[in-house]
Amino acid sequence: MLVQQILKSKSDDGVVTVTPGTTIAAAAEILSSRRIGAVIVSPDGKRVSGIVSERDVVRELGRRGPNCMADTVDSIMTANIVGCRRDEQATEVLQKMTDGRFRHMPVMEGTQMVGLISIGDVVKARLTELAMEKDALEGMIKGF
Repeated sequence: MLVQQILKSKSDDGVVTVTPGTTIAAAAEILSSRRIGAVIVSPDGKRVSGIVSERDVVRELGRRGPNCMADTVDSIMTANIVGCRRDEQATEVLQKMTDGRFRHMPVMEGTQMVGLISIGDVVKARLTELAMEKDALEGMIKGF
């Protein structure tokens, strides 16, 4: 399955972004209220400056305590982002996520972000694909 198909299967809420300079507390509130695992740090909603995940916030809280919440996302975001393209296979994306040990990946078209997929989105797509293959094989074996 292609990344493009995964994007089409997601609800069209768009990608949740925060601007550079947003406080960690504000980002954490967005993560909590939207029930999402990561936000993209972007000056304009299209260019990716970084990504901040729940893990980043918790890691910083554990390291520095609650005072870190007044700092900006710029100080904890991952700036070296690994992205994917719409024409990549789900298995390729899953491998990138596994190798990099991250759960969210922006979908890029050149330098512009066109979507965001999570490891859950990719696993769901792959399970759907496997179920269809299983049904097709069973149909061939049973003569349907």
